[in-house]
Amino acid sequence: MLNRLNRDGLMDRAAMLLSGLCAVHCLASAVLVAVLASAGGVLLDPVIHEVGLVIAIILGGLALGHGALQHGYMMPLAIGSLGIGVMMGALELPHDGSEVFYTIIGVAILALGHDLNYRATH
Repeated sequence: MLNRLNRDGLMDRAAMLLSGLCAVHCLASAVLVAVLASAGGVLLDPVIHEVGLVIAIILGGLALGHGALQHGYMMPLAIGSLGIGVMMGALELPHDGSEVFYTIIGVAILALGHDLNYRATH
């Protein structure tokens, strides 16, 4: 089943979509916090970020790990892992804008890893 999903690039494309949604969420959260302080409390709930990170780790591990086994290149997995690490580190930062900045950097690095994985597979 993983072979079929990864052969079609479905996991990498889904992971890149998730990365994009994460970036949109982070930017929207920052804007909403500035405009509507009450809505910011809901969107900045740590549980949302922790669940999103868990999903990114699972999807990234499946897609990038399977890709490395399939095409033999470790670079996409290494870059994706770096992105996840930056995202994890961002969770520990204060909500002063630096968390959003580093989360978006981590998401972009992870998306790059998925893009390289997709290109190596196809």
